[in-house]
Amino acid sequence: MNVFGEYSRYYNLLYKNKDYSKEVNYVSNLIKKYSPDAETILDLGCGTGRHDELFVKRGYSVCGVDISEKMLEEADKLAEKSKLSFFKGDIRNLELNKKFDVVISLFHVISYQTTNEDLRNAFETASKHLNNEGLFIFDCWYGPAVLSENPSVRVKRLEDENTKLLRVAEPVMYSNENLVDVNYEILVEDKQSGSYEVLNETHTMRYLFKPEIELFMENTGFRLEKCEEWLSGNEPGFNTWGVTFLGLKK
Repeated sequence: MNVFGEYSRYYNLLYKNKDYSKEVNYVSNLIKKYSPDAETILDLGCGTGRHDELFVKRGYSVCGVDISEKMLEEADKLAEKSKLSFFKGDIRNLELNKKFDVVISLFHVISYQTTNEDLRNAFETASKHLNNEGLFIFDCWYGPAVLSENPSVRVKRLEDENTKLLRVAEPVMYSNENLVDVNYEILVEDKQSGSYEVLNETHTMRYLFKPEIELFMENTGFRLEKCEEWLSGNEPGFNTWGVTFLGLKK
């Protein structure tokens, strides 16, 4: 779980084309459908807080938690603070002594929980921080798609007025553990000085299947209400890498 170190400095640039507004609209629609009176959200693995800022603009009070201090430094720069707060914490053992209407965990944070113990603890964290009938909404890497379309080497190029990035992602699969090591190498060019640096990080991801998610939910006080393709709402299949799960606290 010790990832997003130096990588965090360039996180917003790496994902500057990510459609946060579309994602927040999608999750907000799920919340309105299954818990129309919800007012408070706990975001487990909030990163730089860009989802959370948009949820606040839609009227929710949001508490974001992340294990990375560098990510939270970026989140703390957000302008909207009246109904938005951030805390450093590990979602596997978090104790806020507060309950929420909705717990979210977006952008594959649950796939970073690589052992059964990690997953169970993360689900228990969500359960104990939810009001009765509260919602737990998350997305993850979907096992059938990962096995059907094995991860491949990917190259990403991005830049802003100060920085130019080249990121290479090389995967290594571990079939018996349902894990993928994503080995990142990032070449960073400072456009003002012309200097370069190279960053290397490995992010280990677990791909998950509906029956095991359902079992983890049942064992931590949830009923699985929804399993669908991330953003589209379609039935998940062998080419669906990102899947949304929605659990209702019993």
